[in-house]
Amino acid sequence: MKETETNPALAARRKFLSKLGRAVTYAGAVVGAGTLGTAQNTAAKSGPGAGGGSFPTKDYDWTKHRWGYGVDATKCIGCLRCVEACKRENDVPGTAHHFRTWVERYVYLEGETKPHIDSHHDPVNISASGSEKEYRFANRYKDAKVDKAFFVPKLCNHCTHPACVQCCPTGATYKTKDGAVLIDHKYCIGCAYCVQACPYGARYFNHEKQVSDKCTWCYHRITKGLQPACVEICPVGARVFGDLEDKQSPISQFVRNNRVRVLKPESGNAPNVFYVGLDKDVI
Repeated sequence: MKETETNPALAARRKFLSKLGRAVTYAGAVVGAGTLGTAQNTAAKSGPGAGGGSFPTKDYDWTKHRWGYGVDATKCIGCLRCVEACKRENDVPGTAHHFRTWVERYVYLEGETKPHIDSHHDPVNISASGSEKEYRFANRYKDAKVDKAFFVPKLCNHCTHPACVQCCPTGATYKTKDGAVLIDHKYCIGCAYCVQACPYGARYFNHEKQVSDKCTWCYHRITKGLQPACVEICPVGARVFGDLEDKQSPISQFVRNNRVRVLKPESGNAPNVFYVGLDKDVI
């Protein structure tokens, strides 16, 4: 049997040149781009051509929306229902090391100035849950003197100036006209440059499918008027989503009525996930 038949990565590379011709339409976001994360005009992927219809469905016009996401860290209880709901909704591999969204725990012990940080993929937490398909935080601090503790949900920031779009050699990663950053797996060659370029660690490589993957804000849901799965499942309302073009939407009110911040603003990516209640040590 030929090597290309048993090595998906090699087969993908051999298809690169044929894919490159089809990807040239989208390569404008890469050619001539400036420094990673600082380009001011990231090209949005074009909608359908001759038909004049909307994209991605006939009932949805992506030029009339600008999506945004909010996280209230003061409300999150670390139940990890959001992680499990995301995996079910988006067919994310059922291991603790592949995820589109995750939750970090920050614990400050008495007499210490730096937090102890862990997440669901920590070996101690995996052992506590008994399975890589179920997620729990181990009660590892039950005998410690805890000064302060909180949870921080994280996900793709769907940046205004995304570094992942700038480094993609085929245009597989692209920014939509409504603000989401997506991956077209038909054009992804599995180079994982975007995984390395993301300053937030929000992407992973799917070895089974030989493509990069990440949070899409459940794009297949929001374009039908539904909420992302993680927002819908949250029992305490720690996650907020909506249209920033609508001044009365939940996310517009969240941003307007709170002192929000974004992660790593110095990166120049301009995230569109806004946080409330973050400690200075959260990055």
